[in-house]
Amino acid sequence: MMIKITVVTLVMLTAAGSSVLAQTPTPSPSLEQRVSDLEAYLNNSARGADGANATTPSNVSGPGPGHNAWLMTSALLVLFMTLPGLALFYGGLVRQKNVLSILAQCLGIAGLVTILWWAIGYSLVFAHGCSFFGGTRFAFLRGVTAAPNTDYSYWVSHNVFAMYQLMFAIITPALIIGSVAERMKFSAVMLIVGLWMFLVYFPLAHMVWGIDGLMNGVWNPNARIRAIDFAGGTVVHMSSGWSALLLCLFLGPRLGFRKEIMAPHSMVLCMVGTGMLWVGWYGFNAGSALGADGIAANAFMSTTLATAVASFTWAALEWLLRGKPSVLGFCSGVVGGLVVITPACGFVDANGAVIIGVLAGAVPFFACTKLKSWFHYDDALDTFGVHAVGGTLGAFLTGLLATATVNPNLSATAASQNGLAKIVGHMLWLEQLKAIGITIALALIGTSLIGFLVRATLELRIAPEIERQGLDINLHGEEGYIASG
Repeated sequence: MMIKITVVTLVMLTAAGSSVLAQTPTPSPSLEQRVSDLEAYLNNSARGADGANATTPSNVSGPGPGHNAWLMTSALLVLFMTLPGLALFYGGLVRQKNVLSILAQCLGIAGLVTILWWAIGYSLVFAHGCSFFGGTRFAFLRGVTAAPNTDYSYWVSHNVFAMYQLMFAIITPALIIGSVAERMKFSAVMLIVGLWMFLVYFPLAHMVWGIDGLMNGVWNPNARIRAIDFAGGTVVHMSSGWSALLLCLFLGPRLGFRKEIMAPHSMVLCMVGTGMLWVGWYGFNAGSALGADGIAANAFMSTTLATAVASFTWAALEWLLRGKPSVLGFCSGVVGGLVVITPACGFVDANGAVIIGVLAGAVPFFACTKLKSWFHYDDALDTFGVHAVGGTLGAFLTGLLATATVNPNLSATAASQNGLAKIVGHMLWLEQLKAIGITIALALIGTSLIGFLVRATLELRIAPEIERQGLDINLHGEEGYIASG
């Protein structure tokens, strides 16, 4: 009996021991590892547990509260750029009878793009795929949780990153409406934007910012084109600006163009909208560091310098050539400076930002005042002159002025995998030219296809009698201003 009990006891003890061994907890990080992870959080770099061969979890897990808070704030600032910033900026520049049409288009675009982003757009841009577009892994935001996606940020929640990038996707097609203002059907605007996101924005954003994108020179070691774009010179401004030019040519000029005065109906609204754009742009540029770190700080400084200098330069040129510095000139210079510094803000120092500011005030000024008079195209609110010309200029200047001294991601240690470090300060401008060429080609080809399709099926333009009477009352059943008494 004793032997039987002993055998049973041994079996039970053995089983229990096996269970204990099977449930042995994963080793905790050492004190050195824990300190290292805290340093990684402060430096906005990878913690040890994020390494490919890491076996020890980090006690500093999940998103970092400071970096997360900054990106949520930045997302709000970028949305503020569209609603109400761009809406008021563009709304003040059109005639009184069409102000609500601008507001409705901005609101409609915000809703439509959000739906597309949730369904498949985010995945097509930021999921792993090929060099030209992402896959479907994140369709319907599946798997997009509060845990960081370490392809893009070690300390920002994946869902916060997705919402931040959504705000870029919203404002980009909204910029286009400035060129076709006061004469395009609301239904045509919505259809064009929906198609444009798939044919132009989603593939271009993946090529430039996607982890395996064709032109992601900083983060993709296999990038065929080693270009850099910090916050959207190609993705946002060039794509929208060049597409805007083509659409205004498809649409034709407004009735009375070059025969009637089509002055802005409210420079007060335009100025208020400009201020909102400037404030919101800090989320656009400094937020693109994806953390509250030194790179964000540099982007904040360079954005301020370039914008202020460009505004002063534009108005000074007006004063010199036309005798008076206008509020519209100051506002246009602000937007020009913001556009041109966007691709460079996280890569250039203070002196580079000032150089960019001077050129951002001068080059778009001549594009808006001379090109239109030479070629007689009706880019109603100068989307092409500011965003296409400015975005192209900014992308090129980034290649000339970028320096690893303000962004360690351009240093030999960080950027040696694909040879980017060897061309910074030397031949980077050539890679930028390649990215510029692809961006222009994609925007023009994609927009041409969309323009022909929509013009053949839905028509693009409102009837002449509606254009004379105004879009607000005819397309939206409302008026921006109702006289009392």
